[in-house]
Amino acid sequence: MTPIRDAATLILLDRSAGPVKVLMGKRHAGHRFMPGKFVFPGGAADPADRRMAVAGPLDARISDKLLVRTRARSAEYARALALAAIRETFEETGLALGVTDLGAVPEPPAGVWQAFAATGVFPTLEGVDFLARAVTPPGRTKRFDARFFVCDAQWIAHRGEGVIHPEAELTELVWVPLAEALGLDIPNITRTILGDLAALGPGPWDPGRARPFYHAVRGEHLREMI
Repeated sequence: MTPIRDAATLILLDRSAGPVKVLMGKRHAGHRFMPGKFVFPGGAADPADRRMAVAGPLDARISDKLLVRTRARSAEYARALALAAIRETFEETGLALGVTDLGAVPEPPAGVWQAFAATGVFPTLEGVDFLARAVTPPGRTKRFDARFFVCDAQWIAHRGEGVIHPEAELTELVWVPLAEALGLDIPNITRTILGDLAALGPGPWDPGRARPFYHAVRGEHLREMI
């Protein structure tokens, strides 16, 4: 049986002018998982995500929603999922979300988080919201319990160079209006999540609202609100 790994994805929104735009990345054509598709930055959670300091906390109401229908009961688990989305976004795009007026991050975990801290950015969860959750259906080569997070582009505090190139995990990055994103070559779940995002409207959104949860039970694909 294929194990199911916790994962996190970040949907960055540019609301600065005109229609709302979303950031999409094109996956390398050589990948076994979703080759050549446009996706949101994201990936599997890592134990180091629990040890990274933050400048601002995740809203408690959002944290509570992340814990629904999980075995975890701690706010630290929810916090780590949100941080995983920020780390993966930095790793895949070079974009570091956070603030730059708090000095150095104390003792960042080795690896990607150390590189993140070297940019001078202190990650914050203040602007992060939880949009939806989806578990990869059985029968796939990889399965994830993915949480889709949303954050405004105003929280981008650093833009790294040279991360996007023909041999990288993401070979192209585009800011595209929400309606036009549906015309890209995207996975079915990405199309569904974009629909959920559009249905929410421009905001502000209630942090305690119910979120869609997509999963399969005995071969039936379900959309539940949690």
